[in-house]
Amino acid sequence: MSTPLVHQPHTPWRRLLIAGVGLAAVVSVIVIAFLWPTITSSVKSLPIGVVGPAAVTSQLEDALDEKSPGTFAFTEADDRAAAVELIESRAVYGAIVLGDSPEILTASAGSPVVSQLLGSLAPALQGQLTAAALAQGIPLASPIVVAVTDVVPLASTDPRGAGLTSASFPLVLGGMLGGIAISIAVVGVWRRVTAVLVYAAVAGLGLAGIMQGWFGALQGDYLVNAAAIGLALLAISGVIVGFVSLLGRPGIAVGPVVFLLIANPISAAAQPMEFLAQPWGAVGQWFPPGAAATLLRDLSYFPSANTVFPWLVLGGWAAAGLLVAVAGHFRNTGAAARAAIEVAEAAE
Repeated sequence: MSTPLVHQPHTPWRRLLIAGVGLAAVVSVIVIAFLWPTITSSVKSLPIGVVGPAAVTSQLEDALDEKSPGTFAFTEADDRAAAVELIESRAVYGAIVLGDSPEILTASAGSPVVSQLLGSLAPALQGQLTAAALAQGIPLASPIVVAVTDVVPLASTDPRGAGLTSASFPLVLGGMLGGIAISIAVVGVWRRVTAVLVYAAVAGLGLAGIMQGWFGALQGDYLVNAAAIGLALLAISGVIVGFVSLLGRPGIAVGPVVFLLIANPISAAAQPMEFLAQPWGAVGQWFPPGAAATLLRDLSYFPSANTVFPWLVLGGWAAAGLLVAVAGHFRNTGAAARAAIEVAEAAE
């Protein structure tokens, strides 16, 4: 005798429409989050150094500001060596040196886009200097040539900087993957904390080996780079583990919302933070994706740069995540104990 088929109840039309509209809204938010930084990109207050007599540099600054209002923020330097120091410490992206041997100093390791932008100023600067010399009656034995020098070039193993730029997104995904997987697969707060610490340490060593030893995207000290990557992974995964301990499974949503939709688009990993709508470029540096991208670039190419801030940002997020995990554990343990006492008292 055949068993009659049991028909599952159909999904109500109202719930179906709500689900469709809700998913469309989520996709729209994702598209906006990832496209907005690129669509609204414009250069504002890009710091560059200027070397030369005060009267000449003032005229240059006025000319550049008239041509592109608000594009550059100028920093005076005493000489070429001082300008190079500013570039190597990441105080400026490049410099314009005026005088007997005019020159534009760039740093493709800091930003290939800015390096190209500054290099493109050479022909116009040559014309302006030539016109100024002729206006003053200065004879020219040969045409004025403005040299373009890349003082901090990218490594030959990553000549376009693609590897360094592309590393940010996998770090975000890696941090989220570790935090979500550990939150689901591991039970017990101390076991979760141990697991996320082990994951960050091992993954940091592994990813640094791949990015530096295999692809050549990172330069500098391998162990320091591994520590930076591991701390970035811990900052992201630790926060997810923390909120899962505090809120339960809904805490998993913290990762995609905070790190993927909010922090990653404003991380300035693919372009200078001055290209993003203000003040979001600076805000992005307070989140793990932005801090990690800046830290890895500085460790690879700018050893003179002050890296205290990105280290503190990553360490602060990591510590906060682990503290929330422990606090959530004791909060839930206390709540469970109080509930058990109430049940026991009610049974008496």
